[in-house]
Amino acid sequence: MIEFLETYKTELFYSLGVILAVVLLRIATNLFHRWLVLRGQKRVPGIQPTAITLVKRILNSLWLVMGLMALIFLFFEDAYQKFKHDFQVVLYLGVVSVITIVIASSVHFWFKKSIKRKINDKEDPTAFKFLRYIAVFAVYLIGVLIALLAFPSLKGVAQTALGGAGVIALIAGVASQEALANLVGGVFIISFKPFKIGDIIKVTDTMVGTVVDITLRHTVLRNFDNKMIVIPNAIINKEKLINYNLFDLKICERIEFEISYESNLDLAKKIMKEECEAHPLIIDNRSDIDILDGSQMVRTALVSINESTLTVRAWCWARNYEDSFNMRCDLLESVKNRFDKEGIDLAYPHRTIVFKDNKVETETGKSNSEEEDKSK
Repeated sequence: MIEFLETYKTELFYSLGVILAVVLLRIATNLFHRWLVLRGQKRVPGIQPTAITLVKRILNSLWLVMGLMALIFLFFEDAYQKFKHDFQVVLYLGVVSVITIVIASSVHFWFKKSIKRKINDKEDPTAFKFLRYIAVFAVYLIGVLIALLAFPSLKGVAQTALGGAGVIALIAGVASQEALANLVGGVFIISFKPFKIGDIIKVTDTMVGTVVDITLRHTVLRNFDNKMIVIPNAIINKEKLINYNLFDLKICERIEFEISYESNLDLAKKIMKEECEAHPLIIDNRSDIDILDGSQMVRTALVSINESTLTVRAWCWARNYEDSFNMRCDLLESVKNRFDKEGIDLAYPHRTIVFKDNKVETETGKSNSEEEDKSK
């Protein structure tokens, strides 16, 4: 034992130094990670430090790999030469991963600050939100291509892709047609701006809500039940949609009731007009010329005569979609209550049967008289 210690005295001394260095590096990494997490949570409460935690784990793994390499070099130099290339590949991939994650996180943080600043300045942040996804994706893609340089069999592909136009060819080769369609759809949405973040849009009767995000693949709507609707960009780019926030925000809401033929039509129109004009959310959309000409603020009219009902409609204006929805709900209830008090009947389907003679055909097509003869 003493002879072993005397023989490998220098190596053991360096080994203790290597082990101590690895332990200190791991402790320093963990402390720095904790400091960054606390600082981030203090600045942005509720933030999830996923990227920082991933960097910490990669660095701690790299310290172990470097320590193992040093120990093998001290005691097993021949084995070190055999595994030297593998160790170098692992270190290379670890360093590239750390640098890629740090750059991507920095880019994401910069865009996040810019988006927040635009929101505070009441500017449209849609383009910045979309560009954030493109920039972060580009950083990770370049990081992956640089990592591939460590493998001889993939080095040519990585060099071609990093050359410039090869990036587009690589994406087109590995991505599906649907994914490319969604990406192009997202670019079209950002370029031509049929809607932006914060707009209320209607794609179908079941897909109505506020645009909360536009990514490389899909658009996210928050409906009025606080549920998220995820629509691929390729689909929403083809659909005919209604944007309630494009240009003029005012909305003309149509309040309709179907009343019976026996109801007083003039009284029904009067009630609807009075209830609409009395609602606090209604706005006067008449021009000065319309007011001088005596045009009514709320127009009511009989719009259709149906099989057993009369359809009466009132047109009233609201400031925006939210006000129009609330106004419609209130008016449907208040007009219904007024109709009940004033004796206006809301129609329901019914039919009148007229007998042209005294003989009523049975289900077999024979008259009642024939049935009586048979019974005798």
